[in-house]
Amino acid sequence: MNIVESLLRVALLGSTWVLWLLFALSIASIAAMVERWVFFRRNGEGGEALRASLTRALATGDEEKIDQALQANRSVEARALREAWRWRAGGPEALADALESELGGARKQLERSMTLLGTLGNNAPFIGLFGTVLGVIEAFHHLADGAGEAAMGNVMSGIAEALVATGVGIFVAIPAVVAFNVAQKKIDDIEGSAQSLSKLLSAWVRTGGAPPGVSGVAASRSGDAPSDEERAEPEEVSEAERAFATLAPEGRR
Repeated sequence: MNIVESLLRVALLGSTWVLWLLFALSIASIAAMVERWVFFRRNGEGGEALRASLTRALATGDEEKIDQALQANRSVEARALREAWRWRAGGPEALADALESELGGARKQLERSMTLLGTLGNNAPFIGLFGTVLGVIEAFHHLADGAGEAAMGNVMSGIAEALVATGVGIFVAIPAVVAFNVAQKKIDDIEGSAQSLSKLLSAWVRTGGAPPGVSGVAASRSGDAPSDEERAEPEEVSEAERAFATLAPEGRR
């Protein structure tokens, strides 16, 4: 028995087992889609909602309120920013480095099931095509063994069954590709939102916690005691008033 006969025996198994394989892969694809939907649904508190609460907290200039705003949010961005916020004493550069590290750690969680969806989207049509090839081989084998209209009918039905495998492969691939692209867009949005809010925190640290529109120097001076010159100015004004009051009677005389 040569290798061609061995492969022919495998091919004559038909395309039925390929259809069952595609059915199992479709179930795995649906499970991955549902898992990604639940994950992003639970992390839907980020984005604009987190930006609004964090902006209000930053405007107060109170670190405790900033901590509370980050603790109250359960999104991926908030978790990454909470860990990065712990390094604020090192300045904006340390905060940015810490955020990058946290996003790198969260990437595994963000990209869970993405490999399965991407693989199915790219290869399910080829699996279906493989089943079609096997079905056509089986159909022509029946044609060689039979004769007449009955054999031709078996060939036509075999080819039609084989083409079903290609259709099922495409049917499995399309939802997987759509889910992969949607999930990838969600991941990009989460990472972009975290980076944007990190720059907002870095600006707050760089200005020394001053509210928007107030420089750090002005904020630091606002609570200082008046300088010697500022205290001396009222005394100079009072001495001039006393001199004028002394000269005023002489001018009337």
